[in-house]
Amino acid sequence: VGQRVLQALYFCRPFRENVLAYKAQQKKKENLLTCLADLFHSIATQKKKVGVIPPKKFISRLRKENDLFDNYMQQDAHEFLNYLLNTVADILQEEKKQEKQNGRLKNNGTAVTTEAETENKTEPTWVHDIFQGTLTNETRCLNCETVSSKDEDFLDLSVDVEQNTSITHCLRDFVHTETVGKALNLTPETMCYCRNVCISDCFFLCRMRVKKLPMILALHLKRFKYMEQLHRYTKLSYRVVFPLELRLFNTSGDAVNLDRMYDLVAVVVHCGSGPNRGHYITIVKSHGFWLLFDDDIVEKIDAQAIEEFYGLTSDISKNSESGYILFYQSRE
Repeated sequence: VGQRVLQALYFCRPFRENVLAYKAQQKKKENLLTCLADLFHSIATQKKKVGVIPPKKFISRLRKENDLFDNYMQQDAHEFLNYLLNTVADILQEEKKQEKQNGRLKNNGTAVTTEAETENKTEPTWVHDIFQGTLTNETRCLNCETVSSKDEDFLDLSVDVEQNTSITHCLRDFVHTETVGKALNLTPETMCYCRNVCISDCFFLCRMRVKKLPMILALHLKRFKYMEQLHRYTKLSYRVVFPLELRLFNTSGDAVNLDRMYDLVAVVVHCGSGPNRGHYITIVKSHGFWLLFDDDIVEKIDAQAIEEFYGLTSDISKNSESGYILFYQSRE
């Protein structure tokens, strides 16, 4: 599982370049990021044009750090991606903090504390520069029209899937979903600031807006759904078209960049009928060509062949090879 995600991340150029730059710094203390940097360095410097390098050292470190990944082969690819990006960001932030503390010993060993440190702010890392976008949750009171909003950062987006649709449609649904509810049904965070003016049972409209698009958009298709009658998760092998090029629009009034063109650079594909039955393969774009990684097999494929991984139009309970995590890179 993790190997497929690592392959996808390696072919996300900004991420690869930053990991290799980290390797060049020659960090002494081993952590998950140093193991990842060693792995990426081995891939980048291998003599063969095509091949697979087993991430043994990385897997060993991963198991040491998190018991959840003891059964590395049965892990969910999205859970692994989420854990990896957050862990790498935490390592970088901790190292930055240590460097500042070590570098601020002035005036006979007295540490100088900056205003930012006093406020205990965590600075963004290159992980955030690459993957982080911002959503705005808007809540509008239908009685007095007061609008309140709350920003929420993300490193990847999880979107619901439907039969015979496209990723563009899924994203449109994601940001345009509007829910109407009474004040009592809303959490304190999403309540608007008109509570003192309006009666407590007035209705509110809640919707999501995109405020900032990331450099690399990681999209997780929610293909596993818990079925009450079966008491287990089942796979939704719906056909969801994901184009090679994707234009995205920010929908927030104070959006940073109104629209962006993205190119598909990698796809993690789930093969099988359920979360614990089957395996993953990876499709990546390298030097203008598409490559398919399946265990130790590396195969060159046509761009048109990617359509085979959209999902099924019928008999969705059947085994299927369907796109699960998509990586889109913004054009410069």
